[in-house]
Amino acid sequence: MNRKLLYILIAVAAIAIVTILLTGTKETEPPVTAEAQKGTFEVLVYTSGTLEAENSEKITIPEELSSRNVRIYEIKISDIVEEGTVVEKGDYVASLDHKAVEEVLVQAREELEQALNEYEDARMDSNLNLSNNRDQIINARENVEAARIILDESVYESPSVIRKAEMDLEKAKRTLQQEQEAYKLRVQQAEARVNRRVVVLNQRQNRVKELENAYRVLNIHAQKPGMVIYAKDRFGDKIKSGSTISRWMPVIATLPDLSKMISVTWVNEIDISKVKTGQKVTLGTDAFPEKKLEGEVITVANIGQPLPRSDAKVFEVKIRIFGSDTDLRPAMTTSNVIQTGIFREETFIPTDAIFHDDTLEFVFVAGKTIVRQVVETGEENENFTIIKKGLEPGEKVLLERPAHEKELPLEGMEIYYEMKRQEALENETEEKGMKTEQEIPQQGGNGEAVHGQNGTGR
Repeated sequence: MNRKLLYILIAVAAIAIVTILLTGTKETEPPVTAEAQKGTFEVLVYTSGTLEAENSEKITIPEELSSRNVRIYEIKISDIVEEGTVVEKGDYVASLDHKAVEEVLVQAREELEQALNEYEDARMDSNLNLSNNRDQIINARENVEAARIILDESVYESPSVIRKAEMDLEKAKRTLQQEQEAYKLRVQQAEARVNRRVVVLNQRQNRVKELENAYRVLNIHAQKPGMVIYAKDRFGDKIKSGSTISRWMPVIATLPDLSKMISVTWVNEIDISKVKTGQKVTLGTDAFPEKKLEGEVITVANIGQPLPRSDAKVFEVKIRIFGSDTDLRPAMTTSNVIQTGIFREETFIPTDAIFHDDTLEFVFVAGKTIVRQVVETGEENENFTIIKKGLEPGEKVLLERPAHEKELPLEGMEIYYEMKRQEALENETEEKGMKTEQEIPQQGGNGEAVHGQNGTGR
């Protein structure tokens, strides 16, 4: 029993000693620090993108299918060469649905035949009707001649007989005049009727001709040499055999100019304000990790687009790649490093060493004692932030908040007050500028100042 009790006391003592040692080690363990550095500071934005040709030749449905007379608004692709095929000028690329055009062409020919029959009927009816009208004019002219003879022969008759003969002659003349005027109107009417049929006939003839031309160009060939890259439909899916294309989205494929490539990338709304045209870019490709390419930003979108299933927005940025590389292909994935800013001889520390409360930005400077130091920060990149005021190169700062931080002395409040004064001065300058713009009188048409409603204007 005494030996067992001794063992228990020894174990308890060992546990106590280990606990004391561990506790002492933790308490004396030095804090993790970083040293303020001075030198060149780069602000970089990292993105991934997709390679595209800066210039490309579009392969579209033939213009003959876009004619209004053809009236084929959609058509299927019955066959297309494999994507990535390298073609020369004049090589076969794709074929459109011949059967669809054949059906429309057959119907158009039937409509043409009907229009031709209607034209012939209208022309024959006009000839027949006008022939009858000409006979009526001849009869009316003969009636006038007969009435004149009767009048001449009634010279020795009674006045009533002579008067009747004169009236019959006048009536015959009016009838002749009416028939002649009616004939002119009937001629115009017949011409209009036939002309309408001619217009319809010409339209049907033109449509048949344009459909025949369209049928002959349904096999599509390359206009320039290049590599065939499928286009995308309105849903973002790639065009393929069996896809339907229309005159509103007529592109079937593209032939990119592989000598001039760009990377199309998307930058989040936090970083987009840093990206400007002309900035230098270093690029890599997933397909060739050993290759390092150089380029520059050529366009930055003004309007963002929402990410799918997210409230965040991204902005399209295009990067031109310098030189040419035969290994590069459209749709390859690129890793892009955009140099949005470079600063010389700046002091900077890890961003993790900067802490905040409601009003202040500060760091914990590790010297003989630890103090809270107010700082003024500048530009930042992925890991570091420039310190404009409050730190000197070589000073060490903590990367974690120390225990009892509220008890540590606070230094550098003059930096905070100076920042507030500068901010107030900038706001005051801005307000004065806005007020000055509002008080500048507009010029009237005669060059005189136009005053407000309460002004004299004199």
